[in-house]
Amino acid sequence: MKAKEVHSLSDEEVAYELDRLRRRLFDLRTQKVTDKIEDVSQFNKVRRDIARLLTEQSIRRHRRAGEGASA
Repeated sequence: MKAKEVHSLSDEEVAYELDRLRRRLFDLRTQKVTDKIEDVSQFNKVRRDIARLLTEQSIRRHRRAGEGASA
């Protein structure tokens, strides 16, 4: 998921994607314990996507807080 894609999502979609990716990371960790994972690079990809979404949520939260303070 690219940053441009994250910017275009609504707040609800960001929250949904964040939840979905956290579940995906959990599933990968479970597979790591129970099976052999062929593509271990998935861990980094999912973690980076989670970080992008969390950053976007934080930016939006700070923008809303700034708008409320100036009014």
